[in-house]
Amino acid sequence: MKISTKGRYALRVMVDLATTDPENYISIKNIANRQKISDKYLEQIISSLNKAGLVKSTRGALGGYKLTKAPKDYTVGMILRSIEGSLAPVSCLDDEENQCPRCSDCVSLYVWEKIYEAVNNVVDTITLQDIIDNSKLR
Repeated sequence: MKISTKGRYALRVMVDLATTDPENYISIKNIANRQKISDKYLEQIISSLNKAGLVKSTRGALGGYKLTKAPKDYTVGMILRSIEGSLAPVSCLDDEENQCPRCSDCVSLYVWEKIYEAVNNVVDTITLQDIIDNSKLR
């Protein structure tokens, strides 16, 4: 499994919003400048985060985006799935019930399930707050 540029940037954007004044909306231009991401690309990312309910927006002179919850309430998994979709290493694990006609005979399914479980265990236990706290230690 490989996280796309959009997924990596989405995580950076969410950390940026989490470490910026939580009371005020932050413009795309300000985020783009700090994160060195083009405005147009950032608009696509923030749109997906907005549709997923992870950020909220307002229009106008003081408009922009901010988090809908506290940083401790967002996991890396929530953010990545809003951009990437499934984090499964193989497509047969995308659905809740494996639809592959070979799943009962697949000798490697055990490996893919273990990888998927490990990835989910990591991304679903690290929060934005953990990232912020860890970055302060360096």
